[in-house]
Amino acid sequence: MQRRQFLQQSSALAASSLFLPSLGAWEQAFTSKPLGLQLFTLFQVIDQDVPGNLKKVADLGIQELESAFSFKPMFYGYSGKDFKSLTNSLGLKWVSHHVMGAPLKPRPGFDVSKMPKFLTLKTDSSQIIDNVAEAGISYLVCANIPIESKTEVSEAVEILTKAGELAKKAGLTFCYHNHDAEFKEIDGQRAFDVFSTQISSDILKFELDLGWANKAGENIVELFKKQPGRFPLCHIKDFDADYKNIVPVGQGIINYKPIFEAASIGGLKHFFLEHDMPKDAFESIRLGKSALDKIL
Repeated sequence: MQRRQFLQQSSALAASSLFLPSLGAWEQAFTSKPLGLQLFTLFQVIDQDVPGNLKKVADLGIQELESAFSFKPMFYGYSGKDFKSLTNSLGLKWVSHHVMGAPLKPRPGFDVSKMPKFLTLKTDSSQIIDNVAEAGISYLVCANIPIESKTEVSEAVEILTKAGELAKKAGLTFCYHNHDAEFKEIDGQRAFDVFSTQISSDILKFELDLGWANKAGENIVELFKKQPGRFPLCHIKDFDADYKNIVPVGQGIINYKPIFEAASIGGLKHFFLEHDMPKDAFESIRLGKSALDKIL
């Protein structure tokens, strides 16, 4: 009886397999992308209790991390190896790190006089790259750089090219992170177009901030088609109806479904939730993850 049942079940399984997709397609259909968090979401919060706040992040179901600058030295007061050890112990994968391209220029809501001195690619590229390479993570990202004139954009090309070459030698993938300004025409040019045409894709990829690009009116799917595979990282944020305020993902107006459907064209591998200066960072993360779980 057992032998007959086994043969019957085996025959049924073999027959049913004729109607199933290949194993690779089957796995792809049921594999979700791990959701990450850009830790700038916790700016001025994380430094108060780095291990405790990272545990809260892990408990919310976040799987990957992208670090940023903080009020503490190095990586939130840790060496690269120690910070990686901490994140690993919490079940988090540290993937990427943000740095500034040049000394910080004032932004609304920021009192620069109270900010610590940050390392920048313009002045400290070798030290930054050594620190990130020693940490054993894969990506280094320029978070911002002055681009308000042709002169600044030209200088930015020099800084990014040098950093990209050094990063490649160190085994890192170097990316540039946009805001909306990169898609605005200044002196007859857009900084994004200059960076993408004048700097080789071999040394510069992009971390596309999908929220800021949407605010700028950019067609992201078409952008992916123009430069396929050049966008390994992305930021996911949301805006209210008139793009004046950042809100938790899923609470705003951006439709992410068609963007994620084209993710393979752009080369997206890592998806980082981000909310600049939220009123309640952990509630924003919870809401954003809940919304993204349905489409990511």
